[in-house]
Amino acid sequence: MGVKVAVVGGGSTYTPELVEGFVRRAERFPVDELVLLDPDAERLQVVGGLAGRMLDHAGYGGNLRLTADPDEATDGASFVIVQLRVGGQAARLLDETIPPRFGCVGQETTGPGGFAKGLRTIPVVLDLAERMERRGAPEAWLIDFTNPTGMVTQALLDEGHRALGLCNVAINVQRRFAERFGVDPEHVELEQVGLNHLSWVRKVKVDGDDRLPGLLERELDDLAAETHLSAELIGAIRAIPSYYLRYYYMTGEIVEAQRSGSEPSRAAEVMDIESGLLELYRDPTLAEKPELLERRGGAYYSEAAAQLVASLASGTGDVQVVNVRNDGAIPGLRDDDVVEVAATIDGDGAHPMRVEPLSEDMLALVQHAKAYERLTIAAATSGDRSVALRALLANPLVPDYPTASVLLGAIMEANREHLPRFRT
Repeated sequence: MGVKVAVVGGGSTYTPELVEGFVRRAERFPVDELVLLDPDAERLQVVGGLAGRMLDHAGYGGNLRLTADPDEATDGASFVIVQLRVGGQAARLLDETIPPRFGCVGQETTGPGGFAKGLRTIPVVLDLAERMERRGAPEAWLIDFTNPTGMVTQALLDEGHRALGLCNVAINVQRRFAERFGVDPEHVELEQVGLNHLSWVRKVKVDGDDRLPGLLERELDDLAAETHLSAELIGAIRAIPSYYLRYYYMTGEIVEAQRSGSEPSRAAEVMDIESGLLELYRDPTLAEKPELLERRGGAYYSEAAAQLVASLASGTGDVQVVNVRNDGAIPGLRDDDVVEVAATIDGDGAHPMRVEPLSEDMLALVQHAKAYERLTIAAATSGDRSVALRALLANPLVPDYPTASVLLGAIMEANREHLPRFRT
């Protein structure tokens, strides 16, 4: 017996990736009904049209529905996958361009940009989760792919919702190492530990054998090039940092590059890519995802999302990297802290695997970022400007109170239409 899956943000150009993932797992995870929800009617029709052709081409026997009604989408759904972007790419452009004016990193998931996105996103996702609890199938799951993923998942679990967070960074790294070692991906297991977009790979096991020491010995320069960090730094910490840690380790250099224009906004590039994708999606003969989608980012998104949903449905007990309650997995953090670690996935959810303690420098940064996340959640749910100021000041990428104060004013003004709680 299949299930109903609702995709919130179904008009996203990512959706064909997700559809492909479900098609590949149709035997293991039969989906009776796939619902794409999006308030943008035109995008929904364009993306939904391609999704329908892909499903028809694959011989899909279920029902595909397109809707702008959240109740219709969540009614009876066993899985609700959230991939929305409040404010669209225009809001992302603000997240990337406002902070550098005040000497801060401009990025959509970390620093002040991630703070702004969290304020916009958390109330919307919490509303969807409450709707799912009222209208969804018994023990329905909400899978959050919306950034900032760790913070959004923290807000969901703090409110008692049945939810997991997912990012494609880990599966990208796993696939790269599988290719590097010439093995199938299932032979590669990572010890990725930390928070979403703030994590380190401390082990790269191939059939149980940790290859990281050899990589650090012989391929340090290659690892440095892949992460955009120095070989000296990676050699010192004896781990492979997430690409996003460059914003913490190389802050001044990145801010200068953004202010000078040598590191342009990714949002502007994505807008052009999305325009091209939507034009391709309109082609009535297209029945597969186009190559241009690879430039959109989110590689292996379909694999990560479909694999997680299928594992929850079938209870297979395989290991995946997810955003989940710590529950003792990382020593030094609270049990209710949401962390990003490998976990065993079964019908009851994700069970995080215990790891060795973080080094003092890593733990200090994680604790700092987690305090910022909790304050941002409190600000997003309360609409309290004083709490928002404290949250921004607690952000590891904001240097001081004067910066936080003026930056908060700029963020609030630019995001006014998306922050109704702060207008009361």
